[in-house]
Amino acid sequence: MKVTIVGAGNVGASCADVISYRGIASEVVILDIKEGFAEGKAMDLMQCATNTGFNTQVTGITNDYSKTANSDVVVITSGIPRKPGMTREELIGINAGIVKSVVENVLVHSPNTIVVVVSNPMDTMTYLALKATGLPKNRIIGMGGALDSSRFKYYLSKALNKPANDVSAMVIGGHGDTTMIPLTRLASYNGIPVSEFLSAAELEKVAADTMVGGATLTGLLGTSAWYAPGASVAYLVDSILNNQKKMIACSVFLEGEYGQSDICIGVPCIIGKNGIEQIVDIQLNDAEKAAFHKSADAVRNMNADLKSVLA
Repeated sequence: MKVTIVGAGNVGASCADVISYRGIASEVVILDIKEGFAEGKAMDLMQCATNTGFNTQVTGITNDYSKTANSDVVVITSGIPRKPGMTREELIGINAGIVKSVVENVLVHSPNTIVVVVSNPMDTMTYLALKATGLPKNRIIGMGGALDSSRFKYYLSKALNKPANDVSAMVIGGHGDTTMIPLTRLASYNGIPVSEFLSAAELEKVAADTMVGGATLTGLLGTSAWYAPGASVAYLVDSILNNQKKMIACSVFLEGEYGQSDICIGVPCIIGKNGIEQIVDIQLNDAEKAAFHKSADAVRNMNADLKSVLA
């Protein structure tokens, strides 16, 4: 199995690291526009092989899309990262042109690939990739919900003082500080609702911390996070390449599901060898439905700025 990662920055390199270390793919290609940058990242990763025991072949290339040919999955991380005080929405003008160019170039050499979009604002970039290529919606996946859900589980595990791997929880809606919806009502610890262990006030704080999880890290690091995003991408890619049928919150094009159409936004999906194999329609309560519709309105407003790019 071959995976191409476009963008050799922190997120792309972390993704390549996890995919290689876990043996998710036999070949990883990292592509970047900066001369020698991807080559250096690939060389650094390959020099880990004897110490960590992986056999994945990692190659770095500068802007030569022909070397990405026949990729099973292409991950797009390119674009500028968030700076302190910057919202994901402010990135749209810069990153839209980059993502459109990248997805068009990779499809020339890998026409049957599944595309995973990481670039921000992620829901809008996923929508752009779908509309610019005309690919079926199962082959264009936005990663954000997987990352947001991992952060939700982290904050829940801290509040519970229990292992994060024992926590089941999901975030739906837009991948933004004000648009994501941590589903506290459905979160559980080893099958028991977390509301049995945490008060309403504690759950409200967990949800609030989750929603600003990315901004919190940006403030601390001075740039966007990379370890958890990279691991979240690898988790998603693993479910695709190994046909694991995992239920993962992903940004996907909706055609009436959850009362929304002509929008890419985070909902639970079954992820397998065909990409999005099923959109899972969970029963939201009235408050959750209202929050989801509000989130969709915000994402749709951002999508309106794509008119010039898609013209």
